[in-house]
Amino acid sequence: MSAHAEAAAAHEHHGPPEPHFSSRISPIMLGILLFIASEIMLFGAFFTAYFFVRVVNPDVQQWPPEGFHLPVFVAGVNTAILVTSSFTMHWALQAIKRGSRAGLQAGLVLTLAMGATFLFTQILEYSRIGFGPKDGAIGSVFFGLTGLHGAHVAVGLILLSIATVRAFRGHYSPEHHHGVEVPGIYWHFVDVMWIVVYTTVYLL
Repeated sequence: MSAHAEAAAAHEHHGPPEPHFSSRISPIMLGILLFIASEIMLFGAFFTAYFFVRVVNPDVQQWPPEGFHLPVFVAGVNTAILVTSSFTMHWALQAIKRGSRAGLQAGLVLTLAMGATFLFTQILEYSRIGFGPKDGAIGSVFFGLTGLHGAHVAVGLILLSIATVRAFRGHYSPEHHHGVEVPGIYWHFVDVMWIVVYTTVYLL
């Protein structure tokens, strides 16, 4: 009887069989974690170039060198904005896990607004900083490292924009919220990486 039932179930099943996962981590989470690992290696290459210029170059006796001014205060305020956006992102995720769509929408909108403010302020800083990538190795490394992070912020804003639109369309639920969680993990990575960039480039 049981064999007949199994045969009937197999006959009714359409499409490929259910996938077998060898890892306890879902493929989506494993994918974003591996992607972040590759991003850490990318930033590591830029940090290596930065420290090479500072340590090996005999002309750099102080940081920033003579004639270069870094807006430490403005960048510090910008850092506070980006760190705060990480908390609102966490709030948005926890809200949808509790079934609160209003909390999800509010958290995503606030995160998106603060991320856009950070990126706009950084672009404004570039226009007033007084030197450019062509001004020696220092300028190239500074704009390369901070610009790389700015590009990641821009990608994060695109992901957050998509998540926000979907949130207002009611696409997420306590059971299905990977569309919020994955961009959230990426956004937290962007925030942590900026803390490292700010501390290294602006403060040390």
